[in-house]
Amino acid sequence: MQSKRGRLDRYLATKLQIHRKAVRALLLAERVYVNGIPAKALDLQVDEFSHIVFDGHILQANQPIYLMMHKPVGVVSATKDKEHQTVIDLLACEARHELHIAGRLDLNSSGLLLLTNDSRWSEALMSPEQKVDKVYRVILANPLSEEYIAAFAQGMYFAFEDITTQPAKLVILDSHLAEVTLMEGKYHQIKRMFGRFRNPVVELHRLSIGDITLDEALSPGESRMLTVEEVASIWPR
Repeated sequence: MQSKRGRLDRYLATKLQIHRKAVRALLLAERVYVNGIPAKALDLQVDEFSHIVFDGHILQANQPIYLMMHKPVGVVSATKDKEHQTVIDLLACEARHELHIAGRLDLNSSGLLLLTNDSRWSEALMSPEQKVDKVYRVILANPLSEEYIAAFAQGMYFAFEDITTQPAKLVILDSHLAEVTLMEGKYHQIKRMFGRFRNPVVELHRLSIGDITLDEALSPGESRMLTVEEVASIWPR
């Protein structure tokens, strides 16, 4: 999802269907306000959540939305799908079709899913430089052993993509139950890592992303708005 940030003169020229050279006169006459302040600079950076007013008429007043969902098994992390119900279908939010998913879960996985209309926030969330931990609870078909811990910590080489995964933390909670912490999210990464031991994943459930933990009050399919603190833990605007 690309950020919608750009220059004010380009935005106004497109929105008002005028030449960019005409924008300067509008600014000099203080006919344009951005976030309640008269706009002065042609190159002022605005985004999809900048409040923009021209001659007293609101041109843009979008509000950022940040949601957490308890994704159920059998629902796809997509905005549209011809075969399966999507996470967007589960939302009651009027602006649900404006949202995109930050960090998908596959059809048979459950747990914390984040949705937003703020592309800069989701880009920060998924950026490798942020090193945001993602914690999963995993139930396996076969018993676990200590050798799993070392293998996950070393990282694994996947020949198909010619990559080596970053070190991952594995904690054995019971004979068939583990908690895995990743700082990346390659395609079916956890299932493929356990696949090296020929140990199929029976259940995969995401518990947290960074400092945002799945609200225990949410039943599968339910969602709620993130708190101010949860939003800021990823990227304070």
